[in-house]
Amino acid sequence: MTSRPIALAATSVLAFAATAAQAANPSEDPLANEGVIVVTAQLREQDPADVPMALSVLDGEQMERFGLLEFAELSRFVPGFAVQNQSPNNPGFVMRGITSDSGAATTEPRVSVYQDGVSISKSRGSYVELFDLERIEIAKGPQSTLYGRGALIGAVNLIQNKAHVGRHELSGKLSYGNYDATLFEGMVNAPIGDVAAVRLAGRIRERGGYVENLLGGADFNSADTAALRGSFRAGTDRLTFDLIGNYQRDEPAGTGFKSTTYNPTDPETGALLGDAGRNSGAALAASDGFPDGERLGLDRKVRGVTAIADYELNDRFSLKSITAYRRFDSREVFDGDGISLPGLTASENAYGKQFSQDLRISFDDGPVSAFLGVSYFREKGAREATVQFDERIMLAQLAGALNGGGAIPGRPASDPAPLPLFDDMGFTQMLLQGVADVRGVPLHPLVAQGISANLKPGHVENSADGSRTDAFDLFGDISVELSDRFEIGGGLRYSHDDKRSSYTASVVNGRSILGGFIGALGLTEPDRTALLQGLAMNGAAGIPPSAGYPVPLFGLATQPTAGNGATETAHYDGGGFSWRLTARYMPGADTSLYATYARGRRPEILSPAGPGVPFGATDFDVLPSETVDSLELGAKTALADRTLFVDGAAFFYQYDNFQTTVQQGTQFVTTNAGKAESYGFEGQLRYVPGSALSLFGTYAYNHSRFQAGARDGNRFRLSPDHSLSFGAIVSLPAGPGRIEFSPTLTWQSRVFFDDDNDRADLQQPPATLVADNIVDEFQDGYALVNARLGYSLDDSWRLEFHVENLFDEKYIIDAGNTGDSLGLPTFIAGAPRYYGVSASFRFGG
Repeated sequence: MTSRPIALAATSVLAFAATAAQAANPSEDPLANEGVIVVTAQLREQDPADVPMALSVLDGEQMERFGLLEFAELSRFVPGFAVQNQSPNNPGFVMRGITSDSGAATTEPRVSVYQDGVSISKSRGSYVELFDLERIEIAKGPQSTLYGRGALIGAVNLIQNKAHVGRHELSGKLSYGNYDATLFEGMVNAPIGDVAAVRLAGRIRERGGYVENLLGGADFNSADTAALRGSFRAGTDRLTFDLIGNYQRDEPAGTGFKSTTYNPTDPETGALLGDAGRNSGAALAASDGFPDGERLGLDRKVRGVTAIADYELNDRFSLKSITAYRRFDSREVFDGDGISLPGLTASENAYGKQFSQDLRISFDDGPVSAFLGVSYFREKGAREATVQFDERIMLAQLAGALNGGGAIPGRPASDPAPLPLFDDMGFTQMLLQGVADVRGVPLHPLVAQGISANLKPGHVENSADGSRTDAFDLFGDISVELSDRFEIGGGLRYSHDDKRSSYTASVVNGRSILGGFIGALGLTEPDRTALLQGLAMNGAAGIPPSAGYPVPLFGLATQPTAGNGATETAHYDGGGFSWRLTARYMPGADTSLYATYARGRRPEILSPAGPGVPFGATDFDVLPSETVDSLELGAKTALADRTLFVDGAAFFYQYDNFQTTVQQGTQFVTTNAGKAESYGFEGQLRYVPGSALSLFGTYAYNHSRFQAGARDGNRFRLSPDHSLSFGAIVSLPAGPGRIEFSPTLTWQSRVFFDDDNDRADLQQPPATLVADNIVDEFQDGYALVNARLGYSLDDSWRLEFHVENLFDEKYIIDAGNTGDSLGLPTFIAGAPRYYGVSASFRFGG
């Protein structure tokens, strides 16, 4: 194969570095022999150099060599790719500036995540453990033609190790580190006769939290994961059948959503427990009486079964079928305000199940390669959110008096008052009158007293969105070699969606007195006085609305649907096209140039927005399909007698109907932000001066900005303009084995965590309950240094010491969140310094 010499240049820089010790001797380099990496990014087996797109490929050995256990760790070394991990239930996948992370049942992803060609892209079920993998392929740029729904800006495909026929294999790994981190992995592969085999692999990973729980109990941001995979393979010369089952359960302690506006204090006594630093301990807990009395934390289960059949009809035609069923269920409870007081506790129940069938026929004969396929996708899911407010504490926050407002002499503004103060109706009466005065409304003392007596320490609201999608796709692709040096190609996909969306909301334990009070202040006379007097009546929270008591059933964060919980539905039916055109030229055996134009498409969204008033109608908005027109130019080459490997790509994107998420109260609603633009460059290189040393580096520049509406000029969220990585592998003989040292450095520039870029003018009522005028929800540029030192014996045994974030860099991975609507933005700390030792073995294979 004339293209094989540059296969290295098309592969991820990590893959280059990991094979450095063997690269100087082609007979020992697995990429130079029959084990050359083969990718399926274009739904057919190819040398990576033959793929006209920016493609990063990492195999299981490289993942192990660099200790990459999760997506968030992996992404730091792949230019143009980033993954944020708040918890396994709430990740964000970012490709070339575009984030896919919404947990709404009605949303569509932008970055597709696949297991063996099966979409697992829904946010609540997409973050899976990376173990016993054959390879990971990360295709950047619009991939709607090849991968279908959700691949607006890229796709990640996890190719899992299948059972190996005729081979006995056994491996295991045990690791221990600080924060009581333990990891156990195991794999066994056993043949069944000459034509079949079974494989079983699993991982158990636990780690204590790195954000101290100042109120006692489990520390926050821990890890507690168990994953298991079983596979069966049977085959003949022309037919191969794989059956794969996956199961994963995650039970970490709560995510440390921490306020930096207020110090952590003892909620009962008000005693100071810590400081307001973003990376220091937090005093968080679920509110007393929160539904079901659950602790902060996550309980998530993900399982799925996939059947893959490959049948070679003859020397030119083959048929492939992928059938899959998948389901996830999760419940996450979190302290949404980030302060010691139980102002807001929230939980989310999410579930999703899907069935998919993909069938395609492929043709490969000389200069022509093509395929034609059809697919069916059915998905049903729901997300239910429950929130509990202490209306007295929320009133104090609204009044700017969370520290007592002078009721406790000398109390610093940064220290929340103790709970007993909020039991004092005289105090809450004073707050009510103060809030009304600011809005120019004089509040009679008797009315204020009555409303104060009715404020609830545990007001509960519930809302849920649901979705069902039936989708049919017809797609095809062709590549034609016009000569030994020039190739062109094209692809087309038509997708048709039948969607049904639903929404419901209710107040669980009576109307919100605080919600009614806020609503009343916006009315004119005489309606305002009548409503305030109604809210002051004895037991006002529980009195049903009637002609004699015409006080609506107010919510605070969400307003109830008809009848206090009726489910409302809407239907949408439509479809559209996506396409791509490619050209590739090889001026020499070691160089490939390519150009790609593609239209990416994210399907229409039937997005519900809850009623604006109690018992109002749900607004179902059909957001038009989000499209992107992309032009990418790239080059892949090997230089200096194939000791220097370089590849790079420049891209330009133009978006229409760019969909973003806006916060309305404590709810997040998807909306159309209009036009946006992105352009940039990605490059990576490897230098191998000899068998003992390999150096690698990556760099990505991404300029992504809104071009319309209120966010005109804003950066895309979670999108650094610059990011880079450097590293080396030093491998030297030592006695009967080898000693290896692998230091790495990653760096990224400033990021914002919301498309609003923390602009004060976009965070004012009524979009938020309390205005946020402080610009602090961003992370400045920072670098992380990791290192691994190991000793290997006979390629079967390995002992290793590792350290991550060597210099204990303080950074955050998220900011804003639900508390932002209350004027209480919360921050999630990044991981501190980790270190530990591991021992592993592998036989067979």
